[in-house]
Amino acid sequence: MHYGDDYQRLSKYHRDSLGGKSLDWAAKPGVYKKYPSEAERFELEKPQRDGGMPLYKVLQKRRSERRFLNEELSDKDFSQILWAGQGLTLSTEHHQFRTTPSAGALYPIETYCVINRVSGLKPGVYHYQVPYHCLVLLKEGQFGKDLAMAALGQRMVQEAAFNLVWSAVIERSKWKYDQRAYRYIYMDAGHIAENTALAAVSAGLGSVQIGAFFDEEVDLVIGVDGVSEFTIYMTAVGKPL
Repeated sequence: MHYGDDYQRLSKYHRDSLGGKSLDWAAKPGVYKKYPSEAERFELEKPQRDGGMPLYKVLQKRRSERRFLNEELSDKDFSQILWAGQGLTLSTEHHQFRTTPSAGALYPIETYCVINRVSGLKPGVYHYQVPYHCLVLLKEGQFGKDLAMAALGQRMVQEAAFNLVWSAVIERSKWKYDQRAYRYIYMDAGHIAENTALAAVSAGLGSVQIGAFFDEEVDLVIGVDGVSEFTIYMTAVGKPL
């Protein structure tokens, strides 16, 4: 069976079959994941919105780094990289714009942080709260080894200062795009990962994007069910060796 080939074929748009769809606005999923008010939260440094390394220089210097120094990273750099991936750039009465585009502005991608060594943060698994630019601690402890094992034993995941794990809340996209939503979530994740990689370079750090992992094992680390929300991409970040 060739599931990927079948999906690509069956999810194509055709002029003679592309009909309109009435959207149920009352059933539209929210674009932010929420946690109870008593959950432990950590405020992040205010992100820098100008300056930094020139864009073309960042593009020239970007490489996939797979070996990292055993160094703690600053909370400032960590905050900047998170903001570059999915942070807010403008809030209006009806819309909140982010650093990366999303099909239909539905923003199905959630960001989880598996912290190994970041100043001011306990090692553990966190969720990035986009509208507040803060973290919610999901579980405390050293999970770098578990995540590395889930990523087919790739040691850079354990050696990185932190890892970002991106999941998809698929109903946010399926509400509008049905089965074609799966195409769009991977595009969205690619936009986020590229911004993350470039922000890492600008901060003098390195990153490597990871698509090879045991899905259910990564889902277990970040605490998602693998059905309504599931892991689709990862990035390891640290000081290059």
